[in-house]
Amino acid sequence: MAIHGSSHRPRDWDAETYDSLPLPHARWAALTISRLRLTGSEHVVDFGCGTGRDTVRLLPMLPNGRVIAIDGSQRMLAALRARLGSDADRVQVLKADLSRPLPLDDPVDAVVSVATLHWLRDHSAVFRHIADTLRPGGQFVAEFGGYGNIATVTAALADVLGSEMPADVWNFPGPDETRRRLEGAGFTDISVDLAPDLVTFDNERQFEQYLHTVVLGGHMRSISRLQRVGLARSVATRLQRRELDYVRLRVNARRSHSLAEAAHVRTRALAATRSTHPRVD
Repeated sequence: MAIHGSSHRPRDWDAETYDSLPLPHARWAALTISRLRLTGSEHVVDFGCGTGRDTVRLLPMLPNGRVIAIDGSQRMLAALRARLGSDADRVQVLKADLSRPLPLDDPVDAVVSVATLHWLRDHSAVFRHIADTLRPGGQFVAEFGGYGNIATVTAALADVLGSEMPADVWNFPGPDETRRRLEGAGFTDISVDLAPDLVTFDNERQFEQYLHTVVLGGHMRSISRLQRVGLARSVATRLQRRELDYVRLRVNARRSHSLAEAAHVRTRALAATRSTHPRVD
């Protein structure tokens, strides 16, 4: 997946190190993908596919279908292609900026996304882009960091960086605002909830590698080279325990079947926003 940090450019990932780590993403992906309702012939987008672990998991569920794997990191996509092997002809691999409209010519039946959306700033725009990609009634299932996610890391990082702490690397929204944004994009049958998920690590080296590559990767491009040295170790020391207090936001939604239904949903979402944020003259 690509990180969209303060420079507004997708960041490439260290795919080799990423794949060597014991990622909780595998468990999150299994739970997320299990929420898809598939017959086996659908076209499914893996949004923020990374090195293709979830793409490979989807393929047996789509014997007569196809996966479109999309990511902004060239190194991640290279690792994905190597992972696919003989299944490469069943996957369309696209490099794209995930914050912008997706470069697809035809609508798809479903979009699945794991551990990606918290790297993107404008969820309202991203949800619209995803809705535009789906056929009427198409499924959108996702999980990503939600309100309260890795709060202890945020506190430790702020302690280390002080006034140099980047303010716009992560986006951890709550269920209510996410629901409103999905409705505003024309989704219906929406289910959104938060799920705390404490993740522990076996040893200090593994913990620091995970912090450096996965959690703090977006910060590395936003701070000076001097600050990057030992950043993961400094954060790990302040955390005291080899654990991360993840809070995952889980989304199930369906694109509206008709323009009338979409307009009704958007009107309802706008009314809810106005009641939440009354006008002040």
